[in-house]
Amino acid sequence: MYSGPPADPAAPTPPPGPDTPSATVPSGMPSGVLPPGAPSASPAAAPVVAVTADVLPSGDRSELAGKAGKPGNPERAGKAGPSRSVMAAALVAAGLLALLVALFGPGAVARGTGELRIPGAGLTTLLRTVLFTALALHLGELVAPQLIRPVRGRPRTAVRSWAVCAAVAGAAAAAGQIVQLAAVSGLGITDTYATRDGGLLLLIANGFVLAAFCARSKRPALALAPLAVVIGAEALRAHPEAYSPEIGAALTVVHLTAASLWTGGLLYVLRTMWLWRGSPIAARALLGRYARLAIWLFVALAVTGTASTLRRLPLDVVFTSAYGRTLLVKLALMVVVSALALAARRRMLRDTDPALAHRLARREQAVLGLVVVVSAILTVVPDPHWISMRP
Repeated sequence: MYSGPPADPAAPTPPPGPDTPSATVPSGMPSGVLPPGAPSASPAAAPVVAVTADVLPSGDRSELAGKAGKPGNPERAGKAGPSRSVMAAALVAAGLLALLVALFGPGAVARGTGELRIPGAGLTTLLRTVLFTALALHLGELVAPQLIRPVRGRPRTAVRSWAVCAAVAGAAAAAGQIVQLAAVSGLGITDTYATRDGGLLLLIANGFVLAAFCARSKRPALALAPLAVVIGAEALRAHPEAYSPEIGAALTVVHLTAASLWTGGLLYVLRTMWLWRGSPIAARALLGRYARLAIWLFVALAVTGTASTLRRLPLDVVFTSAYGRTLLVKLALMVVVSALALAARRRMLRDTDPALAHRLARREQAVLGLVVVVSAILTVVPDPHWISMRP
């Protein structure tokens, strides 16, 4: 017995036809014939989607079902991120800014100081920026996955590896410095290897090459050993001074390692969060785990940076030497980075949606890129001790 709502008497009854929805037809009866006693279906009782689905081809049915099953979210649509063209333009602008700072930064900070001019300082800064960036990318890619594994409910997707490209770029940057050193000193390539700087740069280049082979192997974690050699050689190369170079090299090892892990680890986490944008809980948990690690990295950077500054920069030439001016710029940028990191952490603790924290972390990453360029300038400008001892 029919127990549904009564049909509207004012509604006209459509004539029977092939498009009229029918009740369930028992097997063995024609599709256009109703069984005896079955009530006739009225348009008011028939769902509109069912009528439409009966007259659509199979391909259009699946499209309609997808649209019906995924209703639009006005709130999500209003929070849509920037388009790819805008992001690409921002990356190009940031790259051009870093290029200009690397090429003209050493000359700008040394203007009016009376210090000796460093031949090819702009090109050296650019090559060293590439070297530091390659080291940060590779180290971050080795350490950041350890933060990802304990995240519960994470998507089973991983970002594409940049380790091989980063290691090759680092080796090319070290080789370029060898060629430039040979051209500036008037020596051959073989004779340049015999110098202190040339031998250390050769060790750095070989370390990056070996790290690239490890990254392509089944055990990419083996790249930690050659990257440790790269960091040690760079620490020795950056401290040729006669007064306690061992202390300066040890401080640089810790400082360079912490800076590389902070910069490269944050980039890997941001790339993973973008890949996990459909799983905000997992993305928020990942950012939280990185924030806890970043606190210790910041402490290591602050302690070693302060110690290196006190032993290398005389207070009377802070504003009158290229090293002092560059260091002031780096400190100002680090203040901005710290403020952005704290703001991202507070947003992460307050909001369940990690979108705003992710945006602040992206800005932190952009400022860290400038810090890498300024750090490269610090390794190129002259030692400020000689200007302090002038009469």
